[in-house]
Amino acid sequence: MIDVQRLRVLRAVADHGSFSRAAAALRLTPSAVSQHVAALERSLGAQVVTRSTRGVTLTRAGQIMVGAAESVAAELEQAKQKVERLSTGCVQLTVATFTSGGRHLLPGALHRLMTTSPNTRLHVREGEPENTLPLVRQGAVDLALAYHFDGPLPVGPGTGSSLHWTPILEDPLHVVMPEGHRLAGRRSLAIAELAAEPWVLGCLKTEAYLRRYAERAGFEPEVRGTTTDYFFARSLVAAGMGISLIPSIALVPAVPGLHSVPIEPPAPARHIGVATIGRRSDHPHVATFIEALREQVMHQQGTDESRRRPVT
Repeated sequence: MIDVQRLRVLRAVADHGSFSRAAAALRLTPSAVSQHVAALERSLGAQVVTRSTRGVTLTRAGQIMVGAAESVAAELEQAKQKVERLSTGCVQLTVATFTSGGRHLLPGALHRLMTTSPNTRLHVREGEPENTLPLVRQGAVDLALAYHFDGPLPVGPGTGSSLHWTPILEDPLHVVMPEGHRLAGRRSLAIAELAAEPWVLGCLKTEAYLRRYAERAGFEPEVRGTTTDYFFARSLVAAGMGISLIPSIALVPAVPGLHSVPIEPPAPARHIGVATIGRRSDHPHVATFIEALREQVMHQQGTDESRRRPVT
């Protein structure tokens, strides 16, 4: 029989990339971590990690076992919540979200859930998808409101339990500029028309995305500032530092003196959705919450249909 504690230690090693950092996170000694991993390897008859001067990497067998470790942790967390429901009558729902989604989509959905299910005990955690999706995979949160661009979901290291992705919204990016800008009156813009413009951006991922699209259009963007907040980026645009690339849901509330213009197809967009482990049909409120999010999107789409495209 495989020891659950050894699986927990292996998962920490995978997350932190070394025995010493895993030991610090688990409040163990590096020697104890090494012994747990060695014992797991003996029980399996296979090597689960490769040690080097640069740290520790998982073998294929190790990746399989980390996936199993995350499945076990998720199952135990779900069992714990079910027992808590029996004893307290309360249902706990832990939701992770990225900042702009939490600001503009989450409140309405949470309000509906609390109104229809007042016995729900809600917890909210903020973070970028590369940090929150592994929490879903590990069972630490029930679901994550997250996004991705062109590539796959940023699920983090290891193989993990399979995530079920429910699409909620396509969130196109708009060019934001001062109202007096020479291009402010346009109905749409091609990225190539912005080659000579300086940029200030509200997210590192948006900068990477802009650079990919600019490369296709044949120019190198001049980025004068990068922030971690889209509202701050809009403030810099209003101050005259440059133009910006802002997702639709981050364009509210409006900033006086700014104008937004859609990008011509193929337009860059964020794909927003909800990640769960499997379909989580055993949790009584996950489906209700996802439906509440969809209704929130439809409500917002009614105020500006050109900016928000709900998806199914």
